Amino acid sequence: MEKLKLHTPDITTQNIEKLAELFPGCVTEAQDEQGRLTKAIDFDQLRQELSGSVVEGPRERYHLDWPGKREAILAANSAIAKTLRPSRPESVEFDTTRNILIEGDNLDALKLLQETYLGRVNMIYIDPPYNTGSDFIYEDDFAEDADAYLIRSNQEDEVGNRLVANTDANGRFHSDWLSMIYARLKLARNLLSDDGAIFISIDDGELENLRKACGEVFGEQNFVVQIIWKKRSTPPNDKIIGANHDYIVCFAKNASTLRLNLRERSTEQIARYQNPDNHPKGPWAAGDLQANVKGGRFVKSLHFPIRNPTTGEDHYPGTNGNWRFSADTVSKLLANNEISFRDDGRGKPALKRFLCDVKAGVTYPSIWDFVPLNTSGSNEMSEIFGDATIFENPKPTGLVSELIRLGTAKDGIVLDFFGGSGTTAQSVMEVNAIDGGDRRFILVQLPDASPAGSPAERAGFSKISDLTKERIRRAGAKIKQQTGLTIPNLDAGFRVLKIDISNMRDVYYAPDAVDQGDLLADVENIRPDRTPEDLLFQMLVDWGLDLALPVIDQLIDGKTVFFVDGNALAACFDAGVNDDLVKEIARRKPLRAVFRDVSYGSDSVKINVEQIFRLLSPETEVRSI
Repeated sequence: MEKLKLHTPDITTQNIEKLAELFPGCVTEAQDEQGRLTKAIDFDQLRQELSGSVVEGPRERYHLDWPGKREAILAANSAIAKTLRPSRPESVEFDTTRNILIEGDNLDALKLLQETYLGRVNMIYIDPPYNTGSDFIYEDDFAEDADAYLIRSNQEDEVGNRLVANTDANGRFHSDWLSMIYARLKLARNLLSDDGAIFISIDDGELENLRKACGEVFGEQNFVVQIIWKKRSTPPNDKIIGANHDYIVCFAKNASTLRLNLRERSTEQIARYQNPDNHPKGPWAAGDLQANVKGGRFVKSLHFPIRNPTTGEDHYPGTNGNWRFSADTVSKLLANNEISFRDDGRGKPALKRFLCDVKAGVTYPSIWDFVPLNTSGSNEMSEIFGDATIFENPKPTGLVSELIRLGTAKDGIVLDFFGGSGTTAQSVMEVNAIDGGDRRFILVQLPDASPAGSPAERAGFSKISDLTKERIRRAGAKIKQQTGLTIPNLDAGFRVLKIDISNMRDVYYAPDAVDQGDLLADVENIRPDRTPEDLLFQMLVDWGLDLALPVIDQLIDGKTVFFVDGNALAACFDAGVNDDLVKEIARRKPLRAVFRDVSYGSDSVKINVEQIFRLLSPETEVRSI
């Protein structure tokens, strides 16, 4: 019976396989550090395949480079042997919610999400450290090779804080920040849907580097816009020219298939449409009938008189152009009373643009001075926690909500892997409460310690992620209370999943490294502190199943059996599994079934499992751990 791999995908190996399909002559064999044969890429041959002339050596080219870039690529591609462990006590509506909060390193989280949410996320919004010299960034260490990192990721838990100060005295000030963001952007791109986009908040400090990094990861052709967000009403007075704005850089997964929404018309914009003549099509606004042409080029078929039916006066287009429509079309418009003669019916002709015929909204501008200032974010924290300083510079929900309205469908998935105070989660719930949408959020936040003596620590939040969770709980409860009658089924819950070392012991990943004297101790390949539900969620990750699918457990023949989303997965990890239990599970025809190697009551049961499923449910994929 095939065993589950129980680690994230090895993206390097996947990339080699993809290149092998395109350029089979570029794949060769090489020896790794242990002397084992492995597939490798002949890069000289690959460079030749991609060149229209003979390649004799490295050439200068336009690209972004910095010390540590290769390590960042390795960081993104290397597999990890970690898992997500559910925490019911910290969750809200665990069994019914479709929202997720992941507590842990966001690089690990992005890897653990690769198979489950590949190409499924409609919008990503992140507010990473701006690298101002006083920010904290992730301290990534990938000096070892990919295989060694895979093993180590299953041997060590997080030790100490993962955030370190990146002062401008650091000789790798920009390089360290670029390495951190680059690895995460590469993984984030995989999760975006073909019609999705990523929005990244940033200031002047790293704007240029961020644009270049995104251009390399997403492709320069997929740049969408650089939004200027007015974050302050007045500029700071500590500089000669004070910046009162930040940027939001937007790149698409694929600009040709990107789907963004129009902005809702304001009351003032709608008021421009009126119906003074009680036209049956409703309110209208006057639009220009003339198409101006440079140089005044006349098109004979579009240069004719339009006669005012009331005064009999003929009107011709001006000297700069022609009418927009042919004479036949204009006749039809006149017959349908869709041309207005201004100035009480005695002026020049104008096209009636009816509100019912125009787009459902207006195009978003690139300067956003219509959303709240950054002080709004602090005010919101004051409303929730009674302290505006409990989290430094939280983004206002009004800003993120507007981005969500721009970038998602009503059933979209929104990812934020720099979760911070939880603004994105609250924004998703608020937008759903307004338009009745069913958007979901996935937040990732590191459980780093709150700064000593900080307002967050004094308020009892020893970890940043504790504050994130509590903010979502309180905001969700308030929104739920306010919409109890209008949207009774609003999802204001979230599942807390914590990144941890694998449920499996070292023997699972490196059986050849176990000494003979340790064999008896390693018969049990699962860590002693893990629960059946811990094992179940590692199965969801490994099989690429949605981490928010409903889970129920049933007692069958005295054993606990988990059923995920009806029949998507059946799992039993109890000892003493017999043929009758296997038959009962097989009769329910799950798409997937998993058992533990040591769960079977006898060797004969283990041998019979595949035969039973082949007979009763041949479509079921059966695995063991």
